[in-house]
Amino acid sequence: MEVIAIVGMAGAGKSEAARLFEESGFKRIRFGDITDEEIEKQGLELNEENERRVREQLRKKYGMEAYAILSLSRIDLTLKQKPVVIDGLYSWEEYKFLKKYYRGGLRVVAVWASPRTRYDRLAHRDIRPLKPEEAAGRDEAEIKNINKSGPIAMADYTIINEATLKDLKKEVRKAIAFLRERE
Repeated sequence: MEVIAIVGMAGAGKSEAARLFEESGFKRIRFGDITDEEIEKQGLELNEENERRVREQLRKKYGMEAYAILSLSRIDLTLKQKPVVIDGLYSWEEYKFLKKYYRGGLRVVAVWASPRTRYDRLAHRDIRPLKPEEAAGRDEAEIKNINKSGPIAMADYTIINEATLKDLKKEVRKAIAFLRERE
């Protein structure tokens, strides 16, 4: 396993899963950092509207595989030291780009939670909380405009994250064991 990409809808637990992979020896690379850096560069407030606009601007400029392209040198540099876990691969095009580039070295782990669970989590998170209607709007935009569902459907392993952090930790350990068996 060289590169693990974590996929899932907002609030599913991607970042928590990526953090747990990091605790297991992976280096985390968060695709969302590119959005945050661009928002800061443009002097914008960090909020859902600006995040969406910047994500769409970057994809318009670099194509739907923008985040994979913009992260590639960071991933390759990190791989010289340790395996990588990508926090938040989104689009089908990013998936195809990285799958072609890393060939058999890319594995995808989907983290799934029901909309009800995700919307509750998003409403109560400390950073960038979302109201249920904002979360539903984000879901729709990401499925329709970013082709987010393809990588989730093509995952090598799916974690159901409807319970506690302790349960998620167990599931991430199972995922790592499963993926190592398949190397």
